[in-house]
Amino acid sequence: MTALQALVLGAAQALTEFLPVSSSAHLVLLPWLLGWPEPGLLFDTTVHLGTLAGVIAYFWRDLLALVAGWLRSLRERTLRGNPSGTLAWLLIVATIPGAVLGALFEREFEALFGRPRAVAGFLLVTGALLLVSERLRGRRQPGAPLTLVDAIVIGLAQAVAIAPGISRSGATIAAGLLRGLPRPEAARFSFRMAIPIIAGAGGYQLLKAARLGVGAWAGEPLLLGFLVSAGLGYVTIRTFLWYLVRRGLVPFTLYCWVVGLGVLLLP
Repeated sequence: MTALQALVLGAAQALTEFLPVSSSAHLVLLPWLLGWPEPGLLFDTTVHLGTLAGVIAYFWRDLLALVAGWLRSLRERTLRGNPSGTLAWLLIVATIPGAVLGALFEREFEALFGRPRAVAGFLLVTGALLLVSERLRGRRQPGAPLTLVDAIVIGLAQAVAIAPGISRSGATIAAGLLRGLPRPEAARFSFRMAIPIIAGAGGYQLLKAARLGVGAWAGEPLLLGFLVSAGLGYVTIRTFLWYLVRRGLVPFTLYCWVVGLGVLLLP
């Protein structure tokens, strides 16, 4: 892998992990369309860990509060008067469906990464999810707290998004909108949900790479991919949250449909 390829794929991962257009789709389709070799397990894991670093850097204050609230809930054995602890438990609940589904159907999901046209088809599904969520989104009282049902529904959406082409952020934000959350609140919950799922999947993939003997250091491309995905990931979160206060998800629907249909129509 060249430095240019690492730069492009690291940037693609950073932008599309948090924008609702599927990072997995772009990591499959970009090398395929450009005739580049597949980036491989080690690079894919590295850029995902880069975006993990970016989201931790953005939400570090929230994370400290969540950990403190969670520990307090364990110590006091109650969530009364502990909103941070409540949110921490809801994030844990929301992570469970994706972890279970990923463990049960790992081979089936991995096989999809070798089928670019199937990935393009799932991009069309992502676009439809975004459009439906904008048209049918619920309404709730401002400031109403997240509920256990919210966490389960959004967690199930994250589980479905294991399939490449189904955007994780898109599916979870769409689920939040259908549950009546404002766009920025749905996005913030989605991004914080990304931390345990990316950390768990990244750690597992690193162990898998080591078992397969894919752990050789690739020098500059790996480092460049990590740094670009971390820095640009942080900027993307900040910019996208600002955007969601003012605009909706329909432009991302159009993007997913244009890219998905474009790939499907290629000879």
